[in-house]
Amino acid sequence: MDRINVTRTSLPAFEEYCAEIRDMWESRWLTNMGERHERLRGKLQDYLEARHVELIANGHLSIELALQAMNLTGEVITTPFTFASTTHAIARCGLTPVFCDITPTDFTMDASKIESLITEKTSAILPVHVYGNVCDVEAVEAVAKRHKLKVIYDAAHSFGVKYKGRGIANFGDASCFSFHATKVFHTIEGGAVTYPDIAFGQHLARLKNFGLDGQEDASEIGGNAKLDEFRAAMGLCNLRHIDEEIAKRKQVAERYRERLESASGIQLNPIQRGVTPNYAYFPAVFDEEVFGAGRDEIQTKLASYDIHARKYFYPLTSEFSCYKDRFDSALTPVAKQVSRRALTLPLYPDLPLDVVDKICDIVLSCRK
Repeated sequence: MDRINVTRTSLPAFEEYCAEIRDMWESRWLTNMGERHERLRGKLQDYLEARHVELIANGHLSIELALQAMNLTGEVITTPFTFASTTHAIARCGLTPVFCDITPTDFTMDASKIESLITEKTSAILPVHVYGNVCDVEAVEAVAKRHKLKVIYDAAHSFGVKYKGRGIANFGDASCFSFHATKVFHTIEGGAVTYPDIAFGQHLARLKNFGLDGQEDASEIGGNAKLDEFRAAMGLCNLRHIDEEIAKRKQVAERYRERLESASGIQLNPIQRGVTPNYAYFPAVFDEEVFGAGRDEIQTKLASYDIHARKYFYPLTSEFSCYKDRFDSALTPVAKQVSRRALTLPLYPDLPLDVVDKICDIVLSCRK
């Protein structure tokens, strides 16, 4: 059996991509918000049911620029159970991350614990739709409204997800998406910010383009976070096939669930009420005392068969060495426990079901 990674990039037919980029050899317009950039922005606005979309060079910069465009100061309440980018973006903007614990059921921010973390320095809440699981958006936004705080969702995992029939891009003051090659939808590298407020969007657009106003002045200090035409072309191709890709992911996830959900000591990703999922990841949380084997042992056993599951997320971002002595992970005990038990199993659209069965056989063989 060939090496099985935790994810594998989906690609359109080579000929389809070549057809999409062919006339660029005539126009020579390769970047700077070209025709494909604008076409992709419009199509994503429709697909995500977003009021406004700004394309960004990558998902990390989507968060950084959204934070900057809101002119935030002080503290931002977030979660440590996430990829490094979420926390780093806050810190790189000169803001202080304040870590809220997660729920043990869907691994998103525990909204009941947000209010106790709010101080006079708090300016925003930055929850994460972890694994594509939707945060308790009603509770988060009720707290934010009471305390006049901004809400920025890290939606890197939740492309195409809907909650109660509404696209996930419709919640909060902004949602930040990653279009990295490993994601459900990708532009090789890329990202986007969706938002309702036009003034915020204008600020965001300036920041991603050096702070320029026209060709002769820069009204603020911006950077370069533009998405080029080659990546926009990849996005246009992939968007044509996205529903088919998600349907294939669903088949893989359902096979895992069929094989593993009855095993004692394994907690699977929840099926959330009111949520149309995108099957971005398939995490399993192992209780060693009940299952008979711990997460690390299972990961090692899979690796011996060239199957590479991932400890996603481990460690907590609050435990990174770059934040040494700044945060206490004991203050987020649920997140700490889950980070030491969660293993994300391979999931991608063309993962054969017989390989899923093999993965499940290996996992279940670890029981003692």
